[in-house]
Parts: sequence; structure tokens; C-alpha cells
Amino acid sequence: MKNKNHNMSDVVFECVLAYIHDSRDRQSISLVCRRLYELEALTRKHVTIALCYTSTPKQLRRRFPFLESVKLKGKPRAAMYNLIPEDWGGFATPWVEELAISFTCLKAVHFRRMIVKDEDLELLARERGHVLQALKLDKCSGFSTDGLAQICRSCRNLKVLFLEESQVVEKDGGWLHELAMNNTQLESLNFYMTDLTLVSSNDLELIARRCKSLASVKIGDCEILDLIGFFSSAGSLEEFSGGCFNNHAEQYASLSYPSGLGRLGLNYMSTNEMPIVYPFASRLKKLDLLYALLGTEDHCVLLQQCPNLEVLETRNVIGDQGMEVLACSCKKIKRLRIERGADEQELEDEEGVVTQRGLTAIAQGCLDLEYIAVYVSDITNAALESMGKNLKKLCDFRMVLLEKEEVITDLPLDNGIRSLLSGCNELRRFALYLRPGGLTDVGLTYIGQHSQNIKWMLLGYLGESDTGLLGFSRGCPSLQKLEVRGCCFSEKALAMAVLELKSLRYLWVQGYRGSSSGFDLLAMARPFWNIEMIPSRKVVGGEGREIEHPAHILAYYSLAGPRTDFPPSVIPINYIAQ
Repeated sequence: MKNKNHNMSDVVFECVLAYIHDSRDRQSISLVCRRLYELEALTRKHVTIALCYTSTPKQLRRRFPFLESVKLKGKPRAAMYNLIPEDWGGFATPWVEELAISFTCLKAVHFRRMIVKDEDLELLARERGHVLQALKLDKCSGFSTDGLAQICRSCRNLKVLFLEESQVVEKDGGWLHELAMNNTQLESLNFYMTDLTLVSSNDLELIARRCKSLASVKIGDCEILDLIGFFSSAGSLEEFSGGCFNNHAEQYASLSYPSGLGRLGLNYMSTNEMPIVYPFASRLKKLDLLYALLGTEDHCVLLQQCPNLEVLETRNVIGDQGMEVLACSCKKIKRLRIERGADEQELEDEEGVVTQRGLTAIAQGCLDLEYIAVYVSDITNAALESMGKNLKKLCDFRMVLLEKEEVITDLPLDNGIRSLLSGCNELRRFALYLRPGGLTDVGLTYIGQHSQNIKWMLLGYLGESDTGLLGFSRGCPSLQKLEVRGCCFSEKALAMAVLELKSLRYLWVQGYRGSSSGFDLLAMARPFWNIEMIPSRKVVGGEGREIEHPAHILAYYSLAGPRTDFPPSVIPINYIAQ
């Protein structure tokens, strides 16, 4: 009877687990008892590995043998800003060899910031081509269009092909033709922000004609007029980004977009082409203007036409005036990303700066905002306090104070940051990049005290001494990933802070006060904790000038043991303490 009840409970638990998808919830369930640990392992469908050296492919297979989807991250996030040496690591090959052959249920693979070779893609195509539904090569490098051609030829059930911001060696455009000829299931195609230029508009049109469920396409610089056939065939298209305008504005008057298009990004669109968007601007939910050639006034005119906008990505040429129009006209905005514009663009458009004036308008007018990432030229405590008071749904806040000659009169921002963090209780991700004097040790301690739920944090040029870091480390009970840049902390203080931050799984630091021996970091050594150092080095920056990059520290929990592929640019401070 006892055995019968045990089998019945297994059936119940399996049914319940099928409806639990959040990895944190499943992890908690697996800790209840041995049987739930086993059932959770057998029913897990997706895993994200935040750093490819924290586990091994065989460990993953033993733990979760029936995975259908895997996301794997390689190089640290700083690699996106050329702060990590090219040879650091992050090779996909050992993972592909296990994923392609041993994971018999695998349908989706997502590599981010990894080195993927053509041989890896060929193996995936050969072993998983008949079932692979999604392949994302996200900010990856090491492969060419030959490898893509193998994927496009063999993976006939592919629904998602994502290559955005990857460094692809382009040999020809045959990969896209293979995709057009062999696939009828495609729903999303993305090679945005790559150097893939040998793209045939006829192949794009053929894909649109054959793939009736095609909903999202993001491409490179292809003349918009060459895509008339593509747009007329893509009846299910909901999102389009890319293309460019090389002809006179009047030639685009007859251009017609699919009726369901609600997410749009157009490169090199100027004032003259803006009327193309007006007929369907009212239904737009997402607008990407990062690479549009629009000034502050253009932003104001266009945003007034977009009352249903939920996502906006642009540059700080939007200005405070544009932010005020956004706050008045786009009440449904949830995600706002404002990147830094080119310096020459800012000089041409004096209004093209974002300050406390624009942020205050957003705080008062966009109450559904969940995500904001912004480069500001000026900021006050009052603006941050307004955000903390009004933006109760905010879960991701990122702000960079630009380094300009202007004197910021309201520094430090201690009280404003405290108000922001204490008011926005839903925050899970937080990045604050200021300048010396922007935040005192007291302000840094405030961040620790009021970051109960934050899991990822980036701190740039904050604090005055080790006292601030230690005060910070006594808070942040949920912090798992911490990135620090340009701060004044010592090796010893960093090690002590890591020991205080009980949930910390990952630390990246660039710029710190090294010890005379270089071994003060060993104070944080413990089982399963890897510590790596990248010494200071000189790199060639813009205009061919040599730039000194300060030393880096990278530390992380790992079940895989010490790395075996250390390049000359990386020094292992400790092999895992046993």
C-alpha cells in the first residue's frame, strides 16, 4: 500500500511540475527531498548557464537528461565593450559535442558571447538538424556563412534563426538561399547588426512567400525599395528592423507595410522619410530609432503619432523636449532605452541631451515603466526621488552620467539613490555609472541597505573608500552577479565584500587597488570558487591611440573545477580550494 501511494504521489508531482517553469521555483522544489530532486531533473525542459565554465557538458547531461532548450553564456558582459581580451575563452565546441549527440530531446540552442566554429554548426546540423527548431548565435564569433549554409540546408523545421551582433565571416549569400529553399516553418529571422551584405531580396521574398508564419525579420542595410515584394508576401509580419533609404523621399510614397506590423526599426531614416511611418504609427508598440537620422524635433513629431508605444530605443538626441513629448503622448511605455549619441551629432543638435528635466517628465507621465537605460548629461537628487515615488513597476534601472566638462551641481546623489531604491521595490537589476564624487561611502551603503531583491548590479565610479564597499556588502541579500568598474577599492576589501554577500555567484572588477603581494584576493578563496586575473594591458583605441586598460578580476562559482584552456592573457589566482 505504501508503494502504491508513493507511485500516486509521483504522478501528482509530475503533473504539477509540468506547470512550473520558473527556474527559481523548480530549484526550491528540488531541495525538498531526494524524490522531488529526481522528478525535477527528469521534467526540466530549459536551462540557462550564466557562464560556460561554471559546469561541464557531462554534468549538465547527468543532472537534466531530457532538456529541450539550453541557453549558454560565454565571455563576460564586458566583452561587448572590448574590455575582455579576444583570447579569453568561451569555446562552444565541448558543449556542442555533448548537446548534439547526448541530449536526445534538444530542440533549441542559444549561445551568447561564445566562439562557435563552422565545425560546431556542421555537427549540430548533422545530429540535430531533423528536430532543431531554434538556433540563436547571439554576439558570437568564429564562424562563417559556410557553417550557416549547413544549418539552413539541414534544419528544415527551424522556426528561429538569430544572429544579431555576431561576427560572421561572409563568403557568399548562399546560406540565405538555402534557408529560402529548404524551410517553410520559419517564424523569426534576425541578422541585424552583422556584416552580412550579400543578401538577395529575392531570397527574402521567397522566405516570406513560403513561410506563412513569419512574424519577425531583422536584417542589415538593404535598400527598402528592394523589399516591396518581401513586404507584400509577408502577410503575418509583426516586426521588422533594418533596411536603409538611399533614394529620394518621394520614391517611397507607394511603399506599403503589412497590416499587422507593430514593431519597427528603420536605419538611416531622415526627416524626409518620416511620413512613411505615419499611416500605421498609431498601432506601433515598439520603435527602434537607434540608427535613424532624426533630430530632437523629429522625435517630438513622430512620438506624438504613437499613443500605443510600449518600447522605445533611441539616442540622447531625443533631448529633454522629446522626453517630455514621450511622457505626454506615450502613456503605455514600458521599456525605454536611450543610448549615447555620437559626439558630432550632439554638437549639431544642442537640444540633444537628456537631463533631470527629461527624467522627471518620464517619472510623472509614464507610470507603467518597467525598464529604463539612459545616458544623462546632468542629474539631480530630486529627479531620482521623483522616479522612486512614481515608478512602482520599475524592475530594471540603468543610468550613466556622461563625462563632460559641465559641472554637475547636485552631487553627490546619495539621497536620490536611496529614494529611488526604497521606492521601487520591484527592482531586480540595477546599474549606476557616475563620476568621482557622484556617490559617497554613505550613498554606497544606502544601495546595500535598500536592494533587497536586486540580483544583478553594475557599479561604476562610486564610493570614496573601502568603507563604502564594506557598508554596501552588509546588505544586498539577493545579489548574485556584481560588476564593478573604475572604483577605488582594495583587493582586501573586495575579498571581504565577497564573503559578506552570501548569494553572490559572480564578480567582475576592472580597476582596483592592487596589494603589494597580489595575493590579498585569496582571502575569498573557498571550495568551488574560481578566481582569475587579467593584468593591465595596452590596447589600440579610437583614432589609433593607445589606451591603458586596468587589471581585471573575474571570480565565480564553478562545479567544473579549474579551467583547462587558460590563455596567456589570464592568470588563475587559485585552483579551486578543496
